[in-house]
Amino acid sequence: MTDINRIPLYRTIWRWHFYAGLFVIPFILMLSVTGGAYLFKPQLDRWQESAWRDLPTAERVDADAQVKAALTAFPGARFHYYRVPEAPGDAAIVHVGLPSGGMRDVAVSPRGEVIGSANPDDRISAWLAKIHGSLLIGKAGGIIVELAASWAIVMILTGLYLWWPRGRGITGVIWPRLGLGGRIALRDLHAVTGFWVSGLALVLLLTALPWTDVWAQGFRAVRAEMGWVQGAQDWKSGAADHHAAHDHSAMAKAMPGPVAVGDAPRVLLDRIVLRARNENLPAPVIIQPPGAPNMFGPPSGDTWTLTTQTQNRPLVRKVSYDVVTGIEVSRSGFADKHVIDRVVGIGVAWHEGALFGIVSQLIGVLTALMLMILAVSGFLMWRRRKPDDALGAPPLPRDPAKLKGVAAIILALAALLPLLAASLILLWIVDRLIIPRLPRAARWLGMARA
Repeated sequence: MTDINRIPLYRTIWRWHFYAGLFVIPFILMLSVTGGAYLFKPQLDRWQESAWRDLPTAERVDADAQVKAALTAFPGARFHYYRVPEAPGDAAIVHVGLPSGGMRDVAVSPRGEVIGSANPDDRISAWLAKIHGSLLIGKAGGIIVELAASWAIVMILTGLYLWWPRGRGITGVIWPRLGLGGRIALRDLHAVTGFWVSGLALVLLLTALPWTDVWAQGFRAVRAEMGWVQGAQDWKSGAADHHAAHDHSAMAKAMPGPVAVGDAPRVLLDRIVLRARNENLPAPVIIQPPGAPNMFGPPSGDTWTLTTQTQNRPLVRKVSYDVVTGIEVSRSGFADKHVIDRVVGIGVAWHEGALFGIVSQLIGVLTALMLMILAVSGFLMWRRRKPDDALGAPPLPRDPAKLKGVAAIILALAALLPLLAASLILLWIVDRLIIPRLPRAARWLGMARA
């Protein structure tokens, strides 16, 4: 039988599989914490706006007066959209672009009084999104997160492959043998958690890919080349936009401002608000004036545009009304999109915990907790076996077929994940050309050759 230790490719892949696991652990913890918290974006946003709810409704003014009050409070601002109040006592949110290029959500009471404002990029949910998608360092952070996610997919698939029972019983596979204590209990906790969370974790990781930088660029190119485009793309690609359905700074800089309130002739906003209430769209419902910046694509044109900012993409639809007559001129919904966009939209809604409401949120939290257990238990297993004078890479599997399977899985995934492929090439160069010239580092990494 061929000695697997003598096959450089397999030996190299096995070592770097272990090192990649150490690299992924802190990112798994970070993504789990921030992602688990972001699942509750609707609740977080409502909590931050709690002072803007349950207000007196006597002497109510119309929507046009509310927009005028917001623009008066911020001279020179541009009206981007009006968020319809969910309840009679809630403030309307008038989203404006400032002359300086920033954005503000201006809260206007039912009486037409400006009672507060907030930079949408300073919301808790916005900060969670930035940490989760780009580590607060922009595109470079997004690429790091994408690389970590790519290797996390490798860890899950190869971990399942290595742990597959192959004729063993279900003890230690379906449930852990915690009663045995020590190393066995820790190993079982890691393996069983990995078994149960693998499917959910893979769904989360795969549904995040359309938001990435490198993978998403390739996906968009293939999508265009294959003709899988039908209407405007309503999911963002790029680490800077990750989880941020509305890149406010980019909107302010890239899009022209709408016609100022009061320009005639056009139908009043208040009339469109009445129509919006009859559409029964999920909150938050917004109305964009003619020429307003669009969240996805070109400006809204010479129409009032009604849509929703709900994270449950399958419920999103868009209705446009003539600016002069208020007559409906177009309508589009989820079913009108290309099947590829529908698949991506469903994945995005699942990833953000919006597809089935609170049920999706709880499943997301459970997934995040299990991923944290997986990461921490894997770290503890490594620390228990790590010698003082070396990194403590694990020995090769006794079964050569297992190592061949790991190599096959990694190489197959590299064909689909460009950053994974690039990192493998870089690691091969390091392994072949640099490490042999650093004997101390090679011994510490467990890579010294006999």
